[in-house]
Amino acid sequence: MLRKGITESFGAAVHALGASQLTDVVINRSKRMMLDTLGVGLLGTRTAVFNKALKYSQSFTSDERSSVWGKSEMTLPPHYAAFVNGIAVHSMDFDDTWHPATHPSGAVLPALLALAETLPSRPSGLDLLLAFNVGIEVQGRLMRFSTEAYNIPERFHPPSVVGVMGSAAASAKLLGLTRAQCSHALAIAASSAGAPLANAATQTKPLHIGNAARRGLEAAQLAQLGLEGNPAILDKDCGFGVYYKDYSPSAMPLSASGDFKWILDDQDVAFKSIPAHLGMHWVVDAALAARAEFENTVGNFDLSQIRRVTLRVPPSKYIDCPLPTTEHQARHSFQFNSCSALLDDKVTVSSFSEDQINRPALKELLSKVKVETPEGNKPSFDKMYCEVEIETDQGQRYRARCDTFYGHWRKPLSQEDLVEKFSVNASSVLCTEGVEGVIDVIGNMERVRESSILSSYLRMTSSQHEQVYSRRSL
Repeated sequence: MLRKGITESFGAAVHALGASQLTDVVINRSKRMMLDTLGVGLLGTRTAVFNKALKYSQSFTSDERSSVWGKSEMTLPPHYAAFVNGIAVHSMDFDDTWHPATHPSGAVLPALLALAETLPSRPSGLDLLLAFNVGIEVQGRLMRFSTEAYNIPERFHPPSVVGVMGSAAASAKLLGLTRAQCSHALAIAASSAGAPLANAATQTKPLHIGNAARRGLEAAQLAQLGLEGNPAILDKDCGFGVYYKDYSPSAMPLSASGDFKWILDDQDVAFKSIPAHLGMHWVVDAALAARAEFENTVGNFDLSQIRRVTLRVPPSKYIDCPLPTTEHQARHSFQFNSCSALLDDKVTVSSFSEDQINRPALKELLSKVKVETPEGNKPSFDKMYCEVEIETDQGQRYRARCDTFYGHWRKPLSQEDLVEKFSVNASSVLCTEGVEGVIDVIGNMERVRESSILSSYLRMTSSQHEQVYSRRSL
């Protein structure tokens, strides 16, 4: 028997995987990912970048319509609903992060929910869970084709590369495509992959997630119509291999007995407690601990006593931003996040407002920051650490180090805290019934008859929110 090619093996696995192969661990972890993604997405509908994308997308029409999260009366063509909802998820950099490095959920869930609303078969909650996990799994497999992918990215934003492939695989699964069509969906999606890292820390970065969701969905639907791509797209260095310097692909195994080992079984995701690049969580924790030591010794936190703040962080150019002037730059700045933590004893959603960024006290503290990149501090979310040292005018030093923050896969967020994060984020847009409804549906997803019920709760906005944001200028 001829050995399957790598792309063919992916197509076969996407087609053949069934709900009975989902483990309890995978179901539990993926439901947590879904809930968090919806929460940060709902909060993200309050951002300028979301509203600009929404205004653009409203110029398109189609017979099929899908919900815009957090909008009670608004629908869009499915591709554009996936697009704007994906943008909302990443608009504040508040969404989950995996290892190797990517944001896995934001490219997949918006595509699936937009698609599910248009299907006559009305997928069940278990159908949605399976398709979601297929999309997550494909991303995890692809990232393991390169050792380069294990580090904080340097050239491109990973969700723009693996996210569109995950969206295509998940959409193909929900559509019930054949093996060959699943392979072609991946090949078609590969031609929409890629976004330069230079657009990180700008309003364009959230579009990487929105485009991945939209283009992956389109790829699957084009494959359903018979459009074909290269059937060996994952096998070739000139195919998906163009994105990695050390590309070494391998087949997606599926045994004759149906046994399957999900990557999510072994590798959990990280959930964020602040709306910023994941690396900021280490430096914020270290800064808060150093501040506490300083305050406990001196009796109060007096900015005028600080001569220097030294940050020892992994090398990464795009999150080394000494003097950020926008919220997106601030979300990608070791300096800003450490100084915000030192100054306020916390970092929150409001920390990234224009007023907070432009505070004279913050700018004064930023001028005292020195960044060091110790040789042993690897730019990997699995190996990095951050150390913050405060030096006073009297020569006293207060130092703290964070190796693992709360919310990292080594120190997972409790279910109570995850639900609390969702509730706080979602209640900024939804009424109480909507918030509680989403929590209930996600919590019982494997038993829900029609997954589209989720969209009805995502439209239950508070009237106050709709009135305020309908008047807000873009």
